[in-house]
Amino acid sequence: MSLISLISTITLTLNTQHSTPTTQMYSNKENVNILTSLLIKEKVTKAVACPGSRNSPIVHNLCACPEIECYPVADERSAGFVALGMTLADNEPVVVCVTSGSALLNLAPAAAEAFYQKRPLVIISADRPAQWIDQQDGQTLQQHRALEPNVRKSVTLPEPHNEEERWYCNRLVNEALNAVRLNDGSPVHINVPISEPLFEYNVPKLPDERNIFMLHATTDYFSVREMAADFFRGKKLMFVLGQMIPEFMGNSHEAIKTLKKVAVVLQEKLADDSICPAQPIDEVLKMIGDDEAYCPDHLIYIGGTIVSKRLRQFLRECKCEMSIVVNGIDEFCDTFMHTTEMIQGLPEDVITIFANETEGVKKRDFVTLWDKAFDKALAIRKTIKPRFSQMSAVKAFHEKMREEAVDGKLFYGNSSAVRLGNIFSDQYIYVNRGVNGIEGSLSTAVGYAIAHQEEDDVYCVIGDLSFFYDQNALWNESLPPNLSILLLNNGGGGIFHQLPGLERSPYRDSAIAAQHTTSAEGICQTHDIVYLSARNEEELYKNLDKLFNSEEGPVLLEVFTNAEEDAQALKDYYQAF
Repeated sequence: MSLISLISTITLTLNTQHSTPTTQMYSNKENVNILTSLLIKEKVTKAVACPGSRNSPIVHNLCACPEIECYPVADERSAGFVALGMTLADNEPVVVCVTSGSALLNLAPAAAEAFYQKRPLVIISADRPAQWIDQQDGQTLQQHRALEPNVRKSVTLPEPHNEEERWYCNRLVNEALNAVRLNDGSPVHINVPISEPLFEYNVPKLPDERNIFMLHATTDYFSVREMAADFFRGKKLMFVLGQMIPEFMGNSHEAIKTLKKVAVVLQEKLADDSICPAQPIDEVLKMIGDDEAYCPDHLIYIGGTIVSKRLRQFLRECKCEMSIVVNGIDEFCDTFMHTTEMIQGLPEDVITIFANETEGVKKRDFVTLWDKAFDKALAIRKTIKPRFSQMSAVKAFHEKMREEAVDGKLFYGNSSAVRLGNIFSDQYIYVNRGVNGIEGSLSTAVGYAIAHQEEDDVYCVIGDLSFFYDQNALWNESLPPNLSILLLNNGGGGIFHQLPGLERSPYRDSAIAAQHTTSAEGICQTHDIVYLSARNEEELYKNLDKLFNSEEGPVLLEVFTNAEEDAQALKDYYQAF
């Protein structure tokens, strides 16, 4: 995008967002107005707008609509994840709008994460007219279906000239906006070619567009009930709950309690919104080794990804007579390599049906076996006092949360950070576990914080590579004061120090682990963020107190550790089991 386009569009967006004209006037682009009208009818209330001239008619309309709150974010890659975070805040579709050309490709990581996390992200891109694609015209590339296969639906709208083309444009927008709610939630891409002139805003009223309602397929109650009856005939019953949003977990809370009376239920903090210690799953698996007594004969896997590689390997080695996977529409998932049945349906529906079928089912010795192992592992965990490291920092962070009775939302970065969170957190953890990338973790937390700045404090625990890679999340005019960041900085990708054999490469630190000496202090000064740091336990405890009690925000605490010490602390921890 040109510098002039960047400056002019940010100025337009900010001025439009913060000032309400006496009479709203909309763009004269008919496909843009049809799209805007249907976004309102679908009750879309939030949009993230990126700079550019070609998308300015869309951005203008989004900002002019009193029903839609528009947030400007200059970095497209960050913007996609900010919008993703907003979908997590309200579990409703959120728009992210970009201009033509490579701007769209910058949304690919967020689209993929939304696809595998099943989030309702509406990606809108402006495009050049079809006749100028591949003709060496500015900011042109093949945008139609450019984000497939990581979006549920791709449409390119016509520029209507007659009633049939208007009908076609309406139909395509309806198709896309229905698909965004499919399968719990899905990203969709709406591509909008716009011919010049671009800057005419003389339409006083949006068209009253036909809004098509689609009733999506529901869980087959009777078939699932029969499958549940077969499942409960097993002797060693196990439920594995993968990543699910807190709303689903809250709706299933009582049903899960019922299931735990008759079956082993394994759930990381990505699938547990109760305030209780994280299950010591990896610790128990370390303790039991190859003991087949802990292997289920009937297994059901519900929800998204699990973090624990050890758990995936354990379950792949189990010889299950019945292995059920509950997943969404058009998905074939065989994570543990022995699936015998699949259920297409909503996780909360299936959990409830199975819970209702437990009447008369007796508690198995298998449950008692696992409960004793969990109790033993939790008792050992309480005795462990790790050396000063990322592990001790995360442990102290959560201890301070409990001490302060903090009721905030927790966002974790991937890799080492989320694994530590799964050890020490008492609360549900948000994490971009759809494709497990390091990009966008901070932006996702920022998006949630923006959407809920009057309701929730948001805490983001993140590693250094993830933070610096996504630092443009903080280049945001809407950055809210309810955001706090715990930055774990050990000078590179610390997890690479935990991979046996990699130390044999002389290039591990410099090239593979991206060793660095960067600090976030300057970044915080640039973006007016309260900066704190800790290089030892005394500084850590003192500044954690400031982090949780700061009267100004946002605030960041950077904890400096040594990668080798971090790896040894984790090794010491698991040797205790």
